[in-house]
Amino acid sequence: MGATSEGYGQVGVEGRLKRVHRLAYEFARGEIPAGLVIDHICRVRACANPWHLRAVSARDNLLADGSLTIVKRNADKRRCPSGHSFDATNTYLRPDGKRVCRTCKNEQQRARRSA
Repeated sequence: MGATSEGYGQVGVEGRLKRVHRLAYEFARGEIPAGLVIDHICRVRACANPWHLRAVSARDNLLADGSLTIVKRNADKRRCPSGHSFDATNTYLRPDGKRVCRTCKNEQQRARRSA
């Protein structure tokens, strides 16, 4: 019994360390669907209350309200580094999920052509 270096509670079960929040979720709410992770709605990693937990995609977990991840901070940005708006007409979404400012991209292409 103890905790991981990230602050998640863990216990030994059948000779293996298991995270307490995952065990609590499975005991109270059922099996964790394949491909999903457990999100602490309360944002407290040591919490094992199954009603503070939900099964979500890894991306949704990173973008959850109250999340302090770099992914969340970048997703919340409304302007590119040059100050152009990230809106529906000025934003290109790359296949890897990253946003690209169309105005900046067009200016870069014009500069390359004229050089």
